[in-house]
Amino acid sequence: MQGNKLLYGLTLASGMLECLCFAGAVFGYASLVFVLKVDGYFSQGCVSIPGTNNTLENCSGQDEMFSLVFTIASFLNNFMSLVNGYLFDRFGTMVTRLLGIIIVCDEFVFHCPAAYSELLFPALSCIAVGGILLLLTNIQVGNLFATHRSTIITVYNGAFDSSAAVFFIIKVLYEQGISLRSSFVVLSVCSIIHIARTFLLMPKTHIPYPLPQNYTYGLTCGKANTYNVEKSEKMRHGETTASQESNTPPAPVEETEAQVMSFRSCVLSWFFLWHLLWLSLMQLRHYLFIGTLNPMLNRLANNDPDLVSQYTNAFALTQLCGVLCAPWNGLIMDRHKGKPLAPGETDQEADLRSSFLSLFLTSLQCLLFSVCASIPLLPLQYFTFVVQVLNRSFLYGGNAAFISIAFPACHFGKLYGLVMSVSAVVSLLQYPCFALVKGPLGGDPFIVDIALTLLTLVVFIHPVYVFIHCRKLARNRADNTQTETTGSFILAEAKL
Repeated sequence: MQGNKLLYGLTLASGMLECLCFAGAVFGYASLVFVLKVDGYFSQGCVSIPGTNNTLENCSGQDEMFSLVFTIASFLNNFMSLVNGYLFDRFGTMVTRLLGIIIVCDEFVFHCPAAYSELLFPALSCIAVGGILLLLTNIQVGNLFATHRSTIITVYNGAFDSSAAVFFIIKVLYEQGISLRSSFVVLSVCSIIHIARTFLLMPKTHIPYPLPQNYTYGLTCGKANTYNVEKSEKMRHGETTASQESNTPPAPVEETEAQVMSFRSCVLSWFFLWHLLWLSLMQLRHYLFIGTLNPMLNRLANNDPDLVSQYTNAFALTQLCGVLCAPWNGLIMDRHKGKPLAPGETDQEADLRSSFLSLFLTSLQCLLFSVCASIPLLPLQYFTFVVQVLNRSFLYGGNAAFISIAFPACHFGKLYGLVMSVSAVVSLLQYPCFALVKGPLGGDPFIVDIALTLLTLVVFIHPVYVFIHCRKLARNRADNTQTETTGSFILAEAKL
């Protein structure tokens, strides 16, 4: 048992390192853009302004190409999650991780020179897709720690957000004379960490929930205590043998109810639809902010490169705090653990009731972030950066945790992939928004920012729906309890 605890601890710590240093580097794109501009990427998009002796340039074309690179990469980051989720549910952890490692290494090994700027499109896309595969396989580590499951899921997502600081470190090293190619080669060599974790500290298939007694994996995994996923799936659908029926204790009521819920019924439920809208709208707001941060800072700083660099560094440093903010959300969602349930309440209902506060606070943070980002005041952006990283940590951690709570574990990969994929289609709206700002609006994003802020109000529907649902369940339990009590009293009177 002590050996299992050590194995679980190593898996947790190494997974944190993996998410923190590699998985979400794509979201540090603003720092990378600063370096790429210095190296002359997409410089053909800059044209001299007539009448200025070629001393001033209009680089809106360059900014548009950089925005398009991020739009496509962030789209694939989420859209491919549908395929990734199916692969994870169907083939397990090892196959999914090896695919992610191959994709990440393909990007890190080649770094294109400025003459081939278009190669940035597949390069950044590989970072995005490979990173999300690593995160997807790490989310299940929360199953090893039942009482802190949501906290660990949110912490991993926070580490994913904080890995945006990788490009900030590359920017700092570049300013010290270390080339981009050298930095990416070092990152590719570090992929040996992913390979070691895949074979030593991760299961071949999945980590089950709830966890079987004496469950092991990695090198210590043996036939006697290996969890058979296919057997579990058959048991979920009633395909048990006579000996299993006689020797296996009945599953808890809440687990059985979740097991009979089909994938189609999950997708068509109001829980899923409102959650999808909740994630999509807030993600669009964040993606547009990250993708247009560099031109926004240039506009507010009057194209002062030193000032733009200062704010870019500040933004990158705040991303490091994602891993510190994420546990707050997990603690909010796990605050009911260890406390007695209400009469007739199931564990899933208690988890849903606890998730309402997390969903509401995430929506409120996004509204505040959107309002601050809409105000064209440069010093205020320091506060905007803080609220932004706090909200992103709550958003993605809460997304994964809510799906694991509200729906059966056997559909987690597919549902997580589907919600990320559909939200990716919505995130494509960031590019027409950027084109609208650069074109008809003359570079002033105020109208677009206000429109997105008003649209953010829609996300409050999701926490309100969850709250009403939980209140309805509590009212029904109270009515049933009262009916049973009345019936017992009448029966006792009759006997007298």
